[in-house]
Amino acid sequence: MDAKQQQLESALHAAQMYYYQNLPMKKIAAELQVSHSTVSRLLSWARNQGLIEIRINDIRGRANTLEESLKLHFKLQQVQIVPVPEIAGEHAWQERVAKVAANTLNQVVESGMILGVAWGGTMNLVAANLTPRSLVGVQVVQLNGGEIVSNPSVNHAGWLVSQFANNYEGKAHLFPVPTFFDYPETKEALWRERSIQQVLDLHRQADVLLFTIGSSQGQMMSATYMGNYLHENDFTEMAQEGVVGDIANIMIRQDGSYAGIPLNERACGPNLELFRQVGRSICVVSGYNKLAGLRAALAGGYVTDLILDEPTAHKLLASITA
Repeated sequence: MDAKQQQLESALHAAQMYYYQNLPMKKIAAELQVSHSTVSRLLSWARNQGLIEIRINDIRGRANTLEESLKLHFKLQQVQIVPVPEIAGEHAWQERVAKVAANTLNQVVESGMILGVAWGGTMNLVAANLTPRSLVGVQVVQLNGGEIVSNPSVNHAGWLVSQFANNYEGKAHLFPVPTFFDYPETKEALWRERSIQQVLDLHRQADVLLFTIGSSQGQMMSATYMGNYLHENDFTEMAQEGVVGDIANIMIRQDGSYAGIPLNERACGPNLELFRQVGRSICVVSGYNKLAGLRAALAGGYVTDLILDEPTAHKLLASITA
């Protein structure tokens, strides 16, 4: 038996004794003839490899919960509020929300599915927290083109899509186009190319769309607005059009509308009607600066599933009950 197989066997034995038999780590260490710290590392490795899945059955009455209130008001399939103290700060909120989103995605994606992913800082964190699953025939397609060239904390779009695809032993489909074109005519011409049409077809066939809300406000400004993709006149135009955020680089107004915004004619993102038509449209959001954009996305009907930090969730509920 090689070393990798031995590690797998030991991890499975440790997990079964710890979770099925409720044995303490000291007892497991004695039975496996290893140290206490080795048992801890084996259990951690087993979780990271997807050998262990933990499920919490929430049996509380749902009528008055924050999640249920948002779910009913916005007519969503699922709402997950991530508990996190407000004092922890927005970076900690984002980290925790990303971990929950990664776990949720593993419960949603199945063999044969097409997953569409919009790149960005939040999705970068989700990708970093994925737990491997062995599936068959999964395809992961990039929803919006471009790469983040001036923010070293965010991995480029190609890495991001490949990370999701590798996690499910699937195939990655990249979307090699600029974030924003200089001229609408250039985009129109490129959109007629067969290679681009193939990616756009995958967008339309997607079973699940995973995205966040882009925002040009606050300390945690979205990557789109920090990448030198937009000029000063673009921001002026956005203000004149009442833009409050974006979904995969498509700008939206407070009511969720996007038609008639000139910048969208040059944007690389998908038709937002896809988000209304797909079976699962999972929006992962963290931070007060994304609240206006989130409300717009909900008003537009682009979200079926919402994963949100608790402080922002309270602000969202307050904004609709005021």
